[in-house]
Amino acid sequence: MINLIEAAALKAAEHLLPPGHQSLGTLLNVKHIAATPVGMKIRAQAIVTKVEGRNIFFDVTAEDEKETIGGGTHERVVVNVERFDKRVQRKISGEV
Repeated sequence: MINLIEAAALKAAEHLLPPGHQSLGTLLNVKHIAATPVGMKIRAQAIVTKVEGRNIFFDVTAEDEKETIGGGTHERVVVNVERFDKRVQRKISGEV
């Protein structure tokens, strides 16, 4: 369910970002409220509720073929991929 929710958020926002940018999940607060039998299809939806600077906020839900199985909120931050990668490399080399 979590994987599907994050994928829905990516689909809702990534195509709107400038070239060389991506979003990274920073917070996921969801409640799982119902089980889904093996083989039943699940669908997740993410709706952008607010954009504040580099932060994107979503309301998220997941449903199976019969009912809502979970939902909550999700937050992502937009990063410049090149700068982010350089920062991570510095951390690996101990330069932080």
